[in-house]
Amino acid sequence: MNTMTREAKLRPEFAGLYPALQPGVWVAATDLGHQLLLWHLTAGLPPEGERIMSEEHFEFRGGAQRNGAWVNQRNERTPQ
Repeated sequence: MNTMTREAKLRPEFAGLYPALQPGVWVAATDLGHQLLLWHLTAGLPPEGERIMSEEHFEFRGGAQRNGAWVNQRNERTPQ
């Protein structure tokens, strides 16, 4: 695994919510995000939470280390 590539895998207990995804398999998070976004758009179903890939439903590894300033940018742009 390239540590700069963010990866995600579906947790097995949530497999029923994502029938097109194989649980427990690491894939590039960007590819998985694109697949989920397309699924939501074509099915006309909004994501359940604020993000396409919930940390409850997916496990993540790799990618660049996040710092506090970068993490807070999303919240600063979100209307209160």
